[in-house]
Amino acid sequence: MVDYPRILNSGDSAISVEFGNKIDIDINLKVYALKSLLESDNSFKFLSLIPSYCSLLIEYDIVLYSHSQIKEYINNKINILNPYKPKKNQNQVIKIPVVYGKDFGPDIDYVSSYTKLTISDLISIHTSKEYYVYMIGFSPGFPYLGGMDKRIFCPRLETPRIKIHEGSVGIAGQQTGIYPSESPGGWQIIGRTPLKLFNLNQNPPALILPGSYVKFYPISEEEYFEKL
Repeated sequence: MVDYPRILNSGDSAISVEFGNKIDIDINLKVYALKSLLESDNSFKFLSLIPSYCSLLIEYDIVLYSHSQIKEYINNKINILNPYKPKKNQNQVIKIPVVYGKDFGPDIDYVSSYTKLTISDLISIHTSKEYYVYMIGFSPGFPYLGGMDKRIFCPRLETPRIKIHEGSVGIAGQQTGIYPSESPGGWQIIGRTPLKLFNLNQNPPALILPGSYVKFYPISEEEYFEKL
């Protein structure tokens, strides 16, 4: 039985604080609560704070701090968090238009067959949820979205594609997500959005941020090209 949270070494200049071992909103909120707490305190200067589903990776300068100093400091911050239960914030829901199927969603027939749903029902289920943004990763601006209906769970491609179009909306296991730029990828692609998810000329550059929610809605091919 593992007691959480726990602090683990990650190389000689980083530690990882784990709050659990599953995809869960309450666990993820604790990750971001610790990240915010560390960012608001100038006592220690960290090289980077990298959140994931269940943990926070903390990189530090070994010239400035010892491992024991960092561990003691982090333990104190965790103790501050422990009495509190972070609250979900559904104030920010980002609506994402998607054209489903055909050339925009080349895997939708496979997903329909795998889930034993009609394409119409598949789209209806996929667009019925508000998905929590657990983290941004893989490529700049790529949102990992949780809360997908188990009826449309579907495994990744057996062989990843060399090129996935920018804006492609995919399913992998119990997650759904959006490719912000052209890249290789192994998710089942069911549609594509005309929105640009990552732009270095904007502040912040990512359209979708952790802790927000995403709601998909279907559009036609004509609407897709109008929104480009």
